[in-house]
Amino acid sequence: MKKQFEILQKEIVYPGFFRMEKYRLKHTMHNGGWSAEISRELFVRGDCVAVLLYDPDADKLVLIEQFRAGAILQPDQAWLVEIVAGAIEAGETAEEVAYRESLEEAGCTVEEMVEICKFYTTPGCSSEWLTLFCGKVDSTQAGGIHGLDDEDEDILVRVVDFDDAYRMLENGEIISAMPIIAIQWLALNKQKLRQQWGLV
Repeated sequence: MKKQFEILQKEIVYPGFFRMEKYRLKHTMHNGGWSAEISRELFVRGDCVAVLLYDPDADKLVLIEQFRAGAILQPDQAWLVEIVAGAIEAGETAEEVAYRESLEEAGCTVEEMVEICKFYTTPGCSSEWLTLFCGKVDSTQAGGIHGLDDEDEDILVRVVDFDDAYRMLENGEIISAMPIIAIQWLALNKQKLRQQWGLV
């Protein structure tokens, strides 16, 4: 049986910068037939990008640290170690945003960029679709506090040896999904990436 779903009703619950929609719907079942009518809320936001900034010459990562409202239910972890990320605005490509956000959030000019993968971040409740990149940078130029004042950003930039960053991941200092995925990808693909960038 072909997989299908049917939207019975859609309601905009909150029409802000981020939109909340409520749906009544039904869908086909794996064992045949249709589900009962179900109700689901959907957090709607545009497509986004994230960039792992990597200096292959020094084997260092440029990470950022900032306050995150989504983490306030665990107050001692409300400041998260992350990677550069941002929303795609109308008329922009994912790659253009990756270059822009790297400069805005970390003060880094990306020399080369490779796409790692695309994925839904939290498909149980959000429409966010993310393109993840790895960008080649010169980490000697990184550091300080960055971000846009009109977006109330307060972003601390940290340059970390790759091995130290991986240990941070293993011991629970990095607890946001995007840097976890990106750092694990780099651990598996570092040699291949260096060859792609002509460094081997």
